[in-house]
Amino acid sequence: MSHDDAPAIELEHLGIHDSVDAVFPPEVLAGDLEELSVAVSVVGDDDVDDCDAIVTLEHREAFADLAWVHSIQAGVDRFPAETFDDRGVVLTNSTGIHDRTIGETVAGFFLAFSRRLHRHVAHQQSKTWERPDWDEAFTLPGTSACVVGTGTLGQGVAEVAGALGVSMRGVRRTPKPVPGFEEIEPVSALYGAVSGVDFVVSTLPLTDETHHLFDAAVFEAMDETAYVVNVGRGPVVDESALIEALETGAIAGAALDVFETEPLPADSPLWEMDEVIVTPHCGAYTRDYAHDIGDLVRENVRRLEAGEAFTNRVV
Repeated sequence: MSHDDAPAIELEHLGIHDSVDAVFPPEVLAGDLEELSVAVSVVGDDDVDDCDAIVTLEHREAFADLAWVHSIQAGVDRFPAETFDDRGVVLTNSTGIHDRTIGETVAGFFLAFSRRLHRHVAHQQSKTWERPDWDEAFTLPGTSACVVGTGTLGQGVAEVAGALGVSMRGVRRTPKPVPGFEEIEPVSALYGAVSGVDFVVSTLPLTDETHHLFDAAVFEAMDETAYVVNVGRGPVVDESALIEALETGAIAGAALDVFETEPLPADSPLWEMDEVIVTPHCGAYTRDYAHDIGDLVRENVRRLEAGEAFTNRVV
């Protein structure tokens, strides 16, 4: 079936899997959807068989027996797309709701590095009164960023950071103009694109093509004064190569919201590096997250009842 076709689903029970509790209380989303024409309830692993569809953060093997699975994240690499396709399971994601939140998170990283806020927070923990050197801090107007991945997340970064005076360069498969970016380069020109900018940002999903796209050669192509920011997927960055680049001074620092192994292992050198900001895969978090997911789910239920194609359909 084409993704443009309406799926043949008889929806009677929509489950909110309790794994979403890592992002928001599942009861909040269930309450947001209580006026739907179908039954909505919070379910655990033992209750999946009672559902026709499920809204979830994590994947379970039992989901392959459902009619529809909705991921509360944009990334769907954790779900077995081929299995879902073979079994006729519709998979939708939450693309489109994270642009502003990710944009503000990345802009916050930029501001932390430019105004040295991360160092002040670290010094506060040890009650150390230490001002930055005269040439450490800077302002964002006049700086530049290369955002690799110019979809919803990348455009959110361009909108927010661009408003702070950061010149925006984008990298995408084809060099077509994208709103918010002064220039666009193809992936084939990646090394040149990451050269000469102050910040290099990955908003990429994880695919065979993007796995370890940010490798030693990319870090070598960057300026020594530049910072890496990853708010896409952890394995897009070769973490070993990144650590080596940081240790040797090939780049100035990094802000990382995603990692190859999550949670980030306690023995990772990244935890103790002065010019590294570690956040626990929460760059898109907001108190409105559950309501934003509710809008997406509600729209797809409406489309299903109207015999229309799903929005944000992946499989």
